Amino acid sequence: MPFDHNDYYHRLLLRQVPRNCGVALDVGCGTGQFARRLAHLGIGVDAIDPSQEAVSEARAASGRIADDRSPHFQQADVTEVELPRAHYDFISCLASIHHMPFETAAALRDALAPGGTLVILGCYPERTWLDWAWSLAAVPVNAVARLAVAVRDRLRPVPAATGRQRVKAPVRQPVMPLLQIRREAAVLLPGCSIRRLLFWRYLLVFRNND
Repeated sequence: MPFDHNDYYHRLLLRQVPRNCGVALDVGCGTGQFARRLAHLGIGVDAIDPSQEAVSEARAASGRIADDRSPHFQQADVTEVELPRAHYDFISCLASIHHMPFETAAALRDALAPGGTLVILGCYPERTWLDWAWSLAAVPVNAVARLAVAVRDRLRPVPAATGRQRVKAPVRQPVMPLLQIRREAAVLLPGCSIRRLLFWRYLLVFRNND
C-alpha cells in the first residue's frame, strides 16, 4: 500500500474533535477510513461522497466491522445537499474542498452546532517561493516515508486488496493559491486558523463559538 498523505494526518485531525462530540459529518469520505476512525470514538457519523463506487466500497468495508459503530454512508454531492442547520459537532473535509467551490465552506459552517469544529485538510498549488520551498522540503521526506511503507509491506504483506487499492479517488489539481484561500476563509470562516503542513497540504480549523 503506498504512503498516503491524507491518512498520515488522521491523528492530527482527530485531535481537533471537540469533547463530548455526538455527531459528525465527513465530506468526501472516499472508502470511509477516516469516517470509521471517528465512529470508533463512539461518534455517530454521516459520510458523503459523490462517487457511488467509493461509497459502495465504504459500506462493504464498514460491514466487516464487528460492532454497531458503522458510519452512515451516502452517495451525494455536498454542494447539492441541504445540510441540517446547527447540527454537527464536528465536520471534516479531507482533500475535497478543491473539488468544489470554496464557498461551500459557508454551508459547512452553518451546519455546525454551537461549539462545533470544522476541519479542512486542503491542497494548494505552488505559486510563491515559499510554496516551492515547502514542496522541496517535502520531497526527501516523502521518499523516505514511501520506502518505509514499501519495506513494511514486504515484511508484512497484506493478504487481500484493500478498498483504497480497488477504488481510486478522482484526482483534480488544486487551482486556488494558499494566499487566496486565507483571504476567502477570513470572510467565510472568521476566526479560523490555517497552517501549512509538510506534504502539500494545509490545515484549516474553524470553531463555532456562536
